[in-house]
Amino acid sequence: MVAPQRRAGTGIPGLDAAIDGLRIGDNVVWHCDTLADFSRVLAPFLAAARAEGRHLVYVRFATHPSLVSGEDVHVHELDPRAGFEPFTLAVHALIAAHGREAFYVFDSLASLLDAWHSDLMVTNFFQVTCPFLYELDTIAAFPLLRGEVSAATVAGIRDTAQVLLDLHVLDDVVHVHPLKVEGRSSPTMFYPHRIDGDAAVPVTSSTAAIRLSARRDRIRRRPDHWTRLVEASYDALEEGGPAAGRAHASLADALLGRDDGKLGTLARRHLTLPDLLVAASRSIGTGHIGGKAIGMLTARAILLRDPQARFAEHLEPHDSFHVGADVFYSYLVSNGWWRHRLEQRSPDRFLAAGAELRTLLPTGTFPPAVREAFVDALEHLGQSPIIVRSSSLLEDNYGNAFAGKYDSFFLANQGSPEDRLHALEDAVRAVYASAMNEDALVYRQTRGLAEADEQMAVLIMRVSGDHHGPLFFPHAAGVGNSDNLYTPDPSLDPDAGMLRLVVGLGTRAVDRTGTDHARLVALADPRHRRLADPEELSAGGQRRVDVLDLAAGRLTSVSLADVVRTDVSAPWSLLVSPDTVALRRLAERGRRSEHPPVVADFAGLLNHTGFPTVMREALAVLEDAYDYPVDIEFTCNLTAEGTPKVAIVQCRPLQTRGPGPAVAMPQITARDDVLFACDDFMGGNVRLPLSHVVTVRAQHYLGLSEGQRHGVARLIGQLNRALPEASFALVGPGRWGTTTASLGVPVRFAEINRAAALVEATHAGGGFLPELSYGSHFFADLVETGIFYAAVFDTRPGVIFRPEVAVHRPNVLTELVADIETGLLEVVHVARFDDLLLASDSATRRVVCLRSGGVSG
Repeated sequence: MVAPQRRAGTGIPGLDAAIDGLRIGDNVVWHCDTLADFSRVLAPFLAAARAEGRHLVYVRFATHPSLVSGEDVHVHELDPRAGFEPFTLAVHALIAAHGREAFYVFDSLASLLDAWHSDLMVTNFFQVTCPFLYELDTIAAFPLLRGEVSAATVAGIRDTAQVLLDLHVLDDVVHVHPLKVEGRSSPTMFYPHRIDGDAAVPVTSSTAAIRLSARRDRIRRRPDHWTRLVEASYDALEEGGPAAGRAHASLADALLGRDDGKLGTLARRHLTLPDLLVAASRSIGTGHIGGKAIGMLTARAILLRDPQARFAEHLEPHDSFHVGADVFYSYLVSNGWWRHRLEQRSPDRFLAAGAELRTLLPTGTFPPAVREAFVDALEHLGQSPIIVRSSSLLEDNYGNAFAGKYDSFFLANQGSPEDRLHALEDAVRAVYASAMNEDALVYRQTRGLAEADEQMAVLIMRVSGDHHGPLFFPHAAGVGNSDNLYTPDPSLDPDAGMLRLVVGLGTRAVDRTGTDHARLVALADPRHRRLADPEELSAGGQRRVDVLDLAAGRLTSVSLADVVRTDVSAPWSLLVSPDTVALRRLAERGRRSEHPPVVADFAGLLNHTGFPTVMREALAVLEDAYDYPVDIEFTCNLTAEGTPKVAIVQCRPLQTRGPGPAVAMPQITARDDVLFACDDFMGGNVRLPLSHVVTVRAQHYLGLSEGQRHGVARLIGQLNRALPEASFALVGPGRWGTTTASLGVPVRFAEINRAAALVEATHAGGGFLPELSYGSHFFADLVETGIFYAAVFDTRPGVIFRPEVAVHRPNVLTELVADIETGLLEVVHVARFDDLLLASDSATRRVVCLRSGGVSG
């Protein structure tokens, strides 16, 4: 027997007798035709609760008439349009506030569909809310309107609820059919019962029982809300007029989110109802498709509908699928990790709970319906290579680029259907896990987004390119910016934009990982001598090409010298040219090469095709539409005749600072007081006083092991947290932010994000070279955070580099960081200053950092 204090009643004595009463902790779902029918059983429940002096709470979130009234009722009005997570958190907060043994009434669960357009999310809400109600010894009543939700939703709710009662009113007679009564049973409990006053009479007649059950089964076959929404939108498209406008608004809410900001407004303006229906037809699950997908689709729509029709013939067709953000939440809920997500909402658990989720997320399983949708997508894509990309709600938006913060994965998509499905599932899991990367979470913290609703949608795209022997790659790819923050010549128009071009996949254009460099192109003058210098292209131009090796089933890099001997069904002369510098050196030594060396200078593409004009005009059109500078990622494939075809695979607002007002540049009077002076920088006009200079001493760094070099990077991260924000400069050899410690200092951006300036310097002994990789993810972070950047090539004319100005001062490292790894004290030097100034002038392309003793003017 259950203890009396653990019991409660429905308010109908006969029904209580039939189901052995309600238990404290029960979540009671009434599956009914109308809310008027629900009111007929709600009234006695409330009367009984009041008679027992129960604490009554009404959770109000629908537009239908109020279900509960009375001064003794605590009413909470919530707006589900804020999104699943904010709404669910608000419900949990009010449940926690009311404490134990409260009695709840909720509005119609089906009304949540108006806000979320997803039966799946209604199920998720129920599945994460009911256990909390159960733990607090409450009783909650939920109306679930028959015909408004799918059979799968009913099944999901049945799995979680303690009590599920099917309610029918036939000929003004109430019938209640218990479908689930957890922990209770009797010979007649699961028959339909006719309510007659206080009595509940079992309907044991086969004729009457069949009449009731037939009606229930007929209605349960109704499609889910999302399917109905899409089908209605197709009908509205045919009808046109106001109906099409309403369908566009509803479908945009479902796919793009209820975003009143600039990106949402822009997308709604340019994505038509047919565009949205194509995206809906390619959706896996439900929910928003995320910022990366929105930016890509919007950019394509803008260019395809250019009034001058300049771009349609130059753009490749597009083919992708969208894993809706609701699938991310469902994955968390179905694998039992929602509590970790709730913990992460606490500021002091934001990073720790994220780390726990990062470990868990690669280990989960997807619901059967999602796996089946994955299979359908793979059948459509065949064995074409694919890329699985993050597309979170906050990503690629105005003010928050999230450049490189979340992961994407290339898949060769070869092998058996089972192998391909497992690879796709693993990639989606890995993208989900990347949402909890420390760098991404720290980025959110520093941008004030830790409490924002961040959901992870996923973009599954057919990789642009073709088979070239056993390899798959596009002829070229890269990054484009409509505003060129790095102009090596003051006469170049920065508004013409810039490109970073590579042969093969674009990974080498966005990452700082290889030993070579992408080709920078100033679109104001694609052939500008400084960016096409034969000596620099020979010494540091692209040497390796990122490709998909289909036989090995992985992303890899191969030698450019080997790739150019491959038939790519297009003229190689558009992409590479003879390496005249290397050929001259071979001739000087009396040597010949069976395969003459080449450089990826793209001279043919830039000089003899319309490609630079198309890219310059496309960037200008996109900037005009965005009303903001833009950053794009693209591929370029060539026809056999050499005509370029471009695919825009990403578009986002480009975070820029602009040159800023002119500043008075100090004149050097004492060279010994100059830390550095050069003309390669990014950050506009600045005049920054610096209190500290953190120097990684190149010669000492050169002697470190791989592990010790990573230790230096972690030590830099400690200093980044210890020093006053935006008051210190970081100075050191080679590329910072690289994952290859032999090329520079392998810091993560979160380990330098409080610096005022980053100065990369050459060191011939170690082969360390800076890389002005403007357009890469790392540089996007620098620009977005406002960190000034300079590259010191100390062999160039007019360049001064005197690190002794800093390292000859006392090293205060131990005052800032305790427990420093043995051997690093000589490598990392922190100098304190009260007279150090960094100043730059964009007009003259000059930056200088010096002590006031070396300044005049």
